[in-house]
Amino acid sequence: MFKIITGMTIGLFSIFMSPAARAQLSLTGQLRVRTELRNGYGTLETTGNQPAFLTSQRARLNFNYRSQRIIFQASVQDVRVWGADASTINNADGTRLSVHEAWGELVLANAHDSSFGRSPVEYFGIRIGRQELVYDDQRLLGNLDWLQQARRHDAIVLKLLDKGWQVDLGAAFNQNTDAFNYNGTSYTPANVPAYVKDSKGNLMAVPTGYIPLVNAAGLSARTGNPSLVAAPGTNGANQDYKAMQFLYAAKQWGPTRLAALVFADEFGKYKQDSVKNIAGTDTGWLYGRHFNQVGVNTRFTGGLLLTTALDQRKSWRLQAGAYYQAGHDRDGSKLAAYTTTLALTYGPRLVSGTIGWDYVSGNNAFSSSPTNHRFDPLYGTPHKFWGYMDYFYAGTGSPTGGLSNPYFKGKYVSKNSRLSVELCYHYFGLAADQKDVKGQTVSRYLGSEMDAIAGYALNKVTTLELGACALRATHSMEYAKGITPNTARLNASWVYLQLNIKPDFLQK
Repeated sequence: MFKIITGMTIGLFSIFMSPAARAQLSLTGQLRVRTELRNGYGTLETTGNQPAFLTSQRARLNFNYRSQRIIFQASVQDVRVWGADASTINNADGTRLSVHEAWGELVLANAHDSSFGRSPVEYFGIRIGRQELVYDDQRLLGNLDWLQQARRHDAIVLKLLDKGWQVDLGAAFNQNTDAFNYNGTSYTPANVPAYVKDSKGNLMAVPTGYIPLVNAAGLSARTGNPSLVAAPGTNGANQDYKAMQFLYAAKQWGPTRLAALVFADEFGKYKQDSVKNIAGTDTGWLYGRHFNQVGVNTRFTGGLLLTTALDQRKSWRLQAGAYYQAGHDRDGSKLAAYTTTLALTYGPRLVSGTIGWDYVSGNNAFSSSPTNHRFDPLYGTPHKFWGYMDYFYAGTGSPTGGLSNPYFKGKYVSKNSRLSVELCYHYFGLAADQKDVKGQTVSRYLGSEMDAIAGYALNKVTTLELGACALRATHSMEYAKGITPNTARLNASWVYLQLNIKPDFLQK
């Protein structure tokens, strides 16, 4: 029996390592280690707080197989902060290991493959499973690769290419469990703790279907904020979508590309509810959002993005886009919001410069309108756009008053492409008026950020990146970030050093 198993193993290994199979099979990896000195990264630090110093890493293994009729991809990753286990012998840290991607793509038509005969279109396939959704400049849909854990969706996407057109149609439907006794389609849209303290400080199990509300003292309260194990998304999202559908269509004419996106995400309805803690004598109440209501709140986002060259040498490039949101937000409020982007880039050879302006609508604090005008940039890559210090639309949320962001970026790339240097300046302002504690209008100027990023390729698979960023804020930033006025340091900084190793194990 041992000889049979050994022979089969050697035979399979020989097949996969043959030249014919090697062209269809890829096995790549990544080790990305990032050390950071944070002194106001993501939000202003309270006066008296000390800077944070930490190292995080991502270890990822990617497997991809391609044949005439099927494409299969799997990506497994381990994401951790050094020392988070608080042990050198702990073997119970498996929660950091996850499947980032696991999808298969059925190839149903391919004009470039004679085995399909006469194909009606250049390419048509159906991709199903856990996958990244990356479109255009990743403003609204991106893989958020800067985060060590990145972003992915469990979805099905129909993909078509023909005569310069790209058309993708996708959908997803989320559920918590496949248990036999689970009925209906109610969905608890976040990872919540197993236990929280009730209103009197007693530990209590969180009931099924609840997102508990907890105040600053750690007690359950009607006016508290959602208590989550991990955020469902960026931009301060407190719940994941129940279902989503999207249509993406783009047409390429030479150096010009026009892309349209229509995206609908549906959020489960909830009611404010409470449950009495029945364990013990002096017990209190658990307050929370109970996701047991019929129906969904649907948000619609649609718009266009144009990218084009303005001269024959393609030295001048223009990007312009606009998107509008309607329907209802996660909490059921009526929604009417928009965002615009405009950028002009000049880059003849090794040096390029971009001047641009991003505008994201928000709510006016002096308006009595019940309509929500805060635009949410969906599931994109916010780190790429509104400053590398991630103050806006990233993990710490967005200002109620929206954002007006004129910016300039300059970049140098050496002739051999091994060295790159980028300098960025961002001017941050509110898009709508906000009030201070006295009811007076605060200044719309939030502050300015300067970023300097240098990258160097040590070899074909290894790069080193050094970043140094600084932000000088005004007191208006305290209001924008929900910080008690006059309690934060207005000067922030962030420095990081990142090593990125990406080997191709089957490449000679």
